[in-house]
This record gives sequence, structure tokens and C-alpha cells, in this order.
Amino acid sequence: MKLISLVLAILCLTNVVSAQQAQNQKAVGYKGIWYFIGPTKNEYAYKYSGGLGTYPANHYPFSVYAPAVNKTFFCYGGVTDSTSRELCHMVGVFDHKSGNVSKPTLLLNKKTDDAHDNPVIQLDAQGYIWIFSTSHGTERPSFIHRSRNPYTIEEFEKIDATRLNEKGQTVPFDNFSYLQTYYQPNKGFINLMTHYDRGVLPYGDAKPRRTISAITSADGVTWSSWQDIATIEEGHYQSSGQWRNKIGSAFNYHPNTKVGAGLDYRTNIYYVETDDFGKTWHTANGKSIRLPVTEIANPALVKDYKSQGLNAYISDVNYDDSGKPVILYLTSKGPDPGPANGPYEWHVAHWTGQQWSIYSVATSDHNYDMGSLYVTGNTWRIIGPAEPGPQPYGTGGDLVLLESKDQGKSWKRVKAITQAAQRNQTYPRRPVAAHPDFYALWADGNARQPSASYLYFCNQRGEVFQLPPSMQSDFEKPIRVRLPSK
Repeated sequence: MKLISLVLAILCLTNVVSAQQAQNQKAVGYKGIWYFIGPTKNEYAYKYSGGLGTYPANHYPFSVYAPAVNKTFFCYGGVTDSTSRELCHMVGVFDHKSGNVSKPTLLLNKKTDDAHDNPVIQLDAQGYIWIFSTSHGTERPSFIHRSRNPYTIEEFEKIDATRLNEKGQTVPFDNFSYLQTYYQPNKGFINLMTHYDRGVLPYGDAKPRRTISAITSADGVTWSSWQDIATIEEGHYQSSGQWRNKIGSAFNYHPNTKVGAGLDYRTNIYYVETDDFGKTWHTANGKSIRLPVTEIANPALVKDYKSQGLNAYISDVNYDDSGKPVILYLTSKGPDPGPANGPYEWHVAHWTGQQWSIYSVATSDHNYDMGSLYVTGNTWRIIGPAEPGPQPYGTGGDLVLLESKDQGKSWKRVKAITQAAQRNQTYPRRPVAAHPDFYALWADGNARQPSASYLYFCNQRGEVFQLPPSMQSDFEKPIRVRLPSK
């Protein structure tokens, strides 16, 4: 038994070492990860599933536009071929001048099939590209890599990052989940993240609390201690946004439950923000709030959905022209797919300066129909799977462009972006400083069974381009995808 344990430990260590070293290889093209969770043993197959290369909503960003070089840099969860389920972290770049996209760089093999381990990307003031390789819980390590040269994706090097722990000691910063990363010139990185705490719930060590936090670093190498944002019952999922030097977090909470998982009954919407790099936090009305938030009823509450028996799934956070937050989210009657838990209603919550005004946007057919919110003056836009796709009541669907001309009070469908014949479209993601020619990035996949998954982007006009799944040269034109003729 001791020999077997030793062999397993060596194999585990080998996997970790091979994962953390940047592979810096070129993949043959753009292929996304297919992933599922929660088999339902009915016609809907899984709680959610499909092409989840830009999943989840709690990871941000997947793409960043760099005006200095007129390029959009992006990352995603990919595979080396469409029969593989081994998650690889891929990095690509789109050159707006030439209209070409690079072959993706295979940064690392994460040694899992779990799309919760998808990477996120950020650029610093010098143009270095940072990739944060997340983990789903504590079973696997997390990594930070930085490009060897500014504005290039050819080679990355691993950063041996450290953080301060609760005792003020310096320890490796090698585990983080559900990461959202922001960079502020002259200050550095402020990341929102989740850490898993065991032994704090009524059920003992077996079930962890998902604790949402913020952590900062001037150089991406040496990090502060994390500051917990909320610790209500079983924990939280947070999504966030940035306006100038303001970072805001919108989050739900997971009720204590002895049966099933509290995260399956996520509910309520809360919001807090900081405009001084995490030193102090306040609610949308500017009133200081003490963190972590610990009570269900607290000043950060935007909307109580627990009393209505509704789940709440947060998609995106953005800001109006005066810096007031807007939250895009979905509500439903429960966690399982299918019409019984509908309607799956999309909402925006807008802080007007006096109150949270909540408006209906659309309905779709799944809890994980995530959309992205774009705000310019009185014109607000959403790109999301608000229409059923080839696998109705499955994750994603067909993407549409929704628009409001009155700051979210009323919405109309402007145009169809996709009309897919084979696979649902999932998780369209808004780039940082989005360029009109690279306006959203997403993947597709069959929501009922394992399938190939391909990557796409659209421009501001809603024209769709497929990232080439197989490339003969280092740079090629994306493939224009046209809507079927009527």
C-alpha cells in the first residue's frame, strides 16, 4: 500500500509540474472545450452542458483590446482536437489592421476536463499579457503566467506569485477560483476571486463555503492578503465590472440547505463597490459598508428574491455614463432545466442615484443563458442567447441583439446574430475596451451530448466570424458566418 501511495503521489506531482510550466506551443486552430455537470437522467441530459470555452460568467475578462497596437488579445478553454476533453489554456490575438487572427498559443494543459478552470486575461501598462489560470476549488493548483515580451503571445513565463495569509505570513498564491481581474495604471491589479473555506458550515468539513474576496498587487507577483466581501450562509457567486477607478461586485448568496447544494438555490442580488483600490467599500448610494457582509438582510441588498422562491443568476455588470451600476441577471423557479422552472426571465437593475430600478428585458429557456451588457449613453445593448437553439431548454441557444434606447426601461429585439443548425451558442463575452470589430467572443456546442465546439466573435453590427479550427499558416482570416437565407 505504501508503494502504491508513493507512485500515485509521484504521478500527481508530475501532472502538476507539467501543467504549471508554459508549453508555448502553437495549436493547429481554434477548438473549444465541451463540458457538462449534473446529469439529469431525463430528456435534458444535464443541468448544464455544451461548448463552454468562455464559461463561467464569474470569470472576466476573456479578451482585451489594446489601442497601442490595434489588437485584441483573448484566451479561452480549448482542446487540441475535437475528440479530447482535456482542458488546455489557449491564447490568441486578432489584428484589426490586417483582419487576421493568429494561431492560438497553447499555454498549458490544466490536467482536467472541468471548464471551471478556464483562464482569464489582462494587460498591464507596459503591454505585458497576463493569464490567470483558475481552479475549481482546492483540488487543483492555479497559475499565473506573463508574456515574455509586450503585446506578444509567442512565449509566456510562470510567475511564482505570493500573497499574505491571515497571519501576515508570505505564502504561495497558487489557488483561486472564479477570478475577475482588473488593472489600474499606477496602482496595479485588483482581482475579485473566490476561496473555499471548510469547517465553517453546519455540516462539518465535507462541504466548503464559497467565500468571495478581493486581492491586490502592484506588480502581479507580490499580492496582498485577500479581503472577504461576503460570508452569508453557504457563500456566493460574484460578477463584476469597472468604471474608471471604480470596481463593483454584484453577488447572490447560497442558502444553508441540508438537502442538495445551497448553490443550486442561489438567490437575491447584492452590490458593493470600491473606488480606492479596495481600501474602502460602499453601497451604490455611497454609504460605507463593513466587510464581510454576513447577514441576508443588509445595506448591499438590491433585490430580495428569496421571499419569492426564485433563483438568481448574474450575467454581467456595467455602468452608465455617470458611473452608476447596471446589473444584468436572470431569475427562475429552480436549478433544473426544462419548462417546469420557467419562465427564465432576464432583468436589468439600474441604480438611478436614488434607488434600484429593475426592468424586464426578455425570457429564454435555461438558467445558464448568459448575456453581455453594453452601455453607451441612453443606448444599452445586450448580446445573449435569448432565443432557443438546436437544443431547446439546453445551455445557450441562438444569439440575438437586444437594445434599449431609454436606459433599460424597455427593450426590443434588433436582430438575430446566429441561427445555428447543429449546436447552441453559449457565453458571449464582452471584451475590455471592446473594439467595434471584435465585440463579443463565444463558443458553441451540443447541449445534449458531447460534441465539437468552435469559437466565434462578432462585430458591433452583429456580423459573425468563426475562428479557424484548422490553420495552415500562422495568421489567417476568420471565416465569415452568414445567416441562412430566408
